[in-house]
Amino acid sequence: MIAFDLECSQGHLFEGWFDSLESFEEQNLEALVRCPVCDVSDVRKVLSPVAVRTSQPREMIPPDAINYRKLAKEVVEYIKNNSEDVGTQFAAEALKIHYGAAEKRSIRGSATEEEEKTLKEEGVGFVKVPMPVPEPEKNN
Repeated sequence: MIAFDLECSQGHLFEGWFDSLESFEEQNLEALVRCPVCDVSDVRKVLSPVAVRTSQPREMIPPDAINYRKLAKEVVEYIKNNSEDVGTQFAAEALKIHYGAAEKRSIRGSATEEEEKTLKEEGVGFVKVPMPVPEPEKNN
């Protein structure tokens, strides 16, 4: 079995389990894959953050294949190196920047659901990016 992240034409995200990619494609062509929220059958696969290990030997992987693990590390490093960590003050600082009370710059941090709702209502653009938590250092 394989799980795919799916999105319907109305923007609803959900997960579907299939025997194979071919099974998903066949069922999708026959309009058997439907959104559990709005029941439309216009469904597509979306990029999943889950890494899948294949049994394909390394030498059979094309040399121009994307190394998603490396790419994810590079994205995280770029964000860390090109933004200011404002921690739990993210929403307050984002609002200050939005209204010109603070210098315009790239920031990162955390916000509660309620703070995110406020930012959206105020028209503040932001992107949620899951950042990895560093592993604690081992003493041995």
